[in-house]
Amino acid sequence: MDIKSRMDELIGYINKASYEYYVLDNPTITDQEYDDYYNELLILEEKYPELKREDSPTNRVGGDVLDKFEKVTHRHPMLSFDDIFNDEEIVLFDERIRKTIGNPTYTLEPKMDGLSGSLIYKKGILVRGATRGDGITGEDITTNIKTIKSIPLRLAEDIDIEVRGEIYMSKLSFEKANIERKKNNENEFANPRNAAAGSVRQLDSKITAKRNLDFMAYFIPNPEDYGLKTQSESLKYLRKLGFVTNYKLNSYAKNISEIINYIDDLENRRDSLPFEIDGVVLKVDNLNDEKKLGFTSRVPRWGIAYKFPAKEVLTTLKEIKFTVGRTGKITPNAIFSPVHVSGSLVSKATLHNSDYCIEKDVRVGDVVSIRKAGDVIPEVVEVKLERRKDDSTPFKMIDNCPMCNTRLIRKDANHFCPNDKCPARDIESLIHFVSRDAMYIDGFGDRIIEDFYNMNYIRNVDDFYTLYKYKDELKTLEGFGEKSIENLLSSIENSKDNSLERLIFALGIRYVGKKTAKILCEYYKTMDNLIKADFDELKTINEIGDIIAKSVVDYFSNEKNLNLINRLKGYNLNMRYLGKDINTSNELINGKTFVITGTLSLPREEIKEKLESMGANVTSSVTKKTDYVIVGDNPGSKYDKAKSLNIKILDEKKYNEMINKG
Repeated sequence: MDIKSRMDELIGYINKASYEYYVLDNPTITDQEYDDYYNELLILEEKYPELKREDSPTNRVGGDVLDKFEKVTHRHPMLSFDDIFNDEEIVLFDERIRKTIGNPTYTLEPKMDGLSGSLIYKKGILVRGATRGDGITGEDITTNIKTIKSIPLRLAEDIDIEVRGEIYMSKLSFEKANIERKKNNENEFANPRNAAAGSVRQLDSKITAKRNLDFMAYFIPNPEDYGLKTQSESLKYLRKLGFVTNYKLNSYAKNISEIINYIDDLENRRDSLPFEIDGVVLKVDNLNDEKKLGFTSRVPRWGIAYKFPAKEVLTTLKEIKFTVGRTGKITPNAIFSPVHVSGSLVSKATLHNSDYCIEKDVRVGDVVSIRKAGDVIPEVVEVKLERRKDDSTPFKMIDNCPMCNTRLIRKDANHFCPNDKCPARDIESLIHFVSRDAMYIDGFGDRIIEDFYNMNYIRNVDDFYTLYKYKDELKTLEGFGEKSIENLLSSIENSKDNSLERLIFALGIRYVGKKTAKILCEYYKTMDNLIKADFDELKTINEIGDIIAKSVVDYFSNEKNLNLINRLKGYNLNMRYLGKDINTSNELINGKTFVITGTLSLPREEIKEKLESMGANVTSSVTKKTDYVIVGDNPGSKYDKAKSLNIKILDEKKYNEMINKG
């Protein structure tokens, strides 16, 4: 046998062993035999590098180091499912499905707690791996993806295909990684999901290889191209190609009872599984039914993600710490002994305001239960009064700002520091400016911004764009190597291309949140147009009332704010809205006010998005200003009020006719 044939034979042995180990969970050779094949292949490849195959399993060790991750556009958008949290919402989802397709069969799959990944194969060879990103554009992580042993580098068939699944870290790998980090005096990972996300985005693929990530395949975007008719057939086909699937945990259901029984059973088994899950994904099994149901602009209509209830844990409240927000609002925060809650290590939760603290009767030294609201934000659920110490002291609100000692003032339920020059307000404004929904400058944690503020590197938001001047000084700081500094400065530079609504939100104009910023930018298109906006004109815009209009006018009447914007222009920040324009051609809808009530075949949110994209205003209550009420089954009091006010009623058929006119 010649060298090339032997290398091909060894790769065949290794791939077969990997398939049996990962996919079939039934290894037929020992670890020693596997290592012997692998080492022989490694020796031959080192001796004859020109014969090394692109899909060789030795490529999994990593070694390539990238300067940055390139952006990639997904051929099919990677949309996530809407979340639901209780049995009633399952019933509503099922009712909506049945109205369109009759009697569905659902596939039920564990909702893996990792991050979505897309794999592209050409003629059976893995050529690209990418993150989900924003669903349209992700990052090319091919080099790191190839280090994941449960991802086949070559498929069982020489086909072109895209496969999607979850990149995750098993509980065992998570424990081993934290043991290693502790030995090296590094901060431990908070949870497997964060560990997986951080590992797959390492510029050095050797680091990724050491983290022992896994991949669970669950979706083919274009299954009909492979003759597949159901999601369950897709899962079987993925397994045949060489992918790991959750076939032992996946199931099927034809009614609500079967769905709920599956969810209850899986939740009870949750802690015993080798990986983290946070819910169940329900998908309509028949692919023709999927086509009939289709997509909204955000989510598939043929599936839903049921999230398990947040877990509660007990801990001891050690301190109530007061922080100052960017508007001067004072927030009491519970500081407690660190605990793992729903996969994260947390030691802090907001207590909102003084009324909340008094109502809950929260006291330092209390044993409290903590959970994550929506599995995201830590919150104090209740005080365990039976475990309270006799000498505990009732909560008392502070009188002065904890940062500048200015006397606090009270507005409604909240206390504020009235000092516009309070350092805490400046720092919070800087933190807000770089946040995900604002300018999204990656690499700035709260502590880093506070340190840079105290070092006089960043005092105002425009100082982010002159941080490059301190590049040499940054190199002397702990934790700032050449690569991390380059990444930070690159992220700052990239933020200059953001659409205008991000900048408007980032500026922290009072009462202008993320949604309002977009509404303003859709209307005015440019920063200069928005600066010139007057109070009366602003009030004519849907969802912009007197308070917001006054706040916007006041902000752009301030010389200090205009100077800031001019400085940002000087740093070449984009000052134009880059999003989609509203189509106002349908005069039956543009400028009209709608209310939606009752159960319809389409989700209300989808109808709302469609109407708003055509210039309509969608509100939650019926008033004399309402033009139309769209009515589904069991509409309730809104329908009765609309009739009493002689407001036009639209059923779903009439709504569709209106949408298609004009």
